[in-house]
Formats: sequence, C-alpha cells, structure tokens
Amino acid sequence: MTHRSTRRTVILATGASALLAGCSKYDSGGGSSDSSPKASSGRQLTTTGAVPVGGGMIFKDQKVVVTQPAKGDFKAFSAVCTHQGCLVDKVANGTIDCPCHGSRFSVEDGAVKNGPATRPLPAEQITVEGNSIRLA
Repeated sequence: MTHRSTRRTVILATGASALLAGCSKYDSGGGSSDSSPKASSGRQLTTTGAVPVGGGMIFKDQKVVVTQPAKGDFKAFSAVCTHQGCLVDKVANGTIDCPCHGSRFSVEDGAVKNGPATRPLPAEQITVEGNSIRLA
C-alpha cells in the first residue's frame, strides 16, 4: 500500500512543526543562552565600586548578573533561571535568587544552591579594565 500525501497531511505536518518550534523556546531547560539578547560587545555595564563584595547587580536589559564573591574578583552569569526561564531578581546572602519558584544560585560560580533548578547559571564573559566592567 502506498501512502499519498494530501493537502490535509501537509498542512497538519507543517502546523505541528511550527507549534513544536515555537514551544521549544520556552522549555523547562531554559532554552539556548545564544537566543537571549546581549549588549553590544564592549558595552560598559557598571563600575567595580558599584558591585558589592559578596553580592552583585542584575542587568535586566542585558539578562546578565555581575557578582563580586571576593574583593576584586568579578564574575558574570546569565540572569535567566535554568528552571523555567524567569529572570533572577535579587542578589543577597551569597546567592542569586529567582522569584518564580525559589531557585538560588551561588555568586561564586552560578551553581545551584536551592532548587527546583538543577543546572547552574551559565557563565557570561566580562572584562574588567580599571574600574569599568564591560560585557565582552
């Protein structure tokens, strides 16, 4: 028996593919870090003096969080929670906190300190020149 494509099967297949492609952006894995908008290369985010030692600052437009776990040691991570893609909203008590479901990540390395997230925040590239912190 040979299968003959009809207009209906082609439309259904095309619609299903479009639906799956659209949904994959919002999967519980947080999607690809390459899909989030980034600041232009070299754009200054802040100054070294503005980032508290043991804490950090969130840059919502760039979807980046910059931390200073120890004096003079600056780190940057995606501000998109790896659980369901919410933006983190607070850096306090050594953690980067997500308001949606309570996940907390280490300011030192982005590691999960409290779930439901199971994957760390991906590192972002920054450069520190003088007192300027720039997104690389």
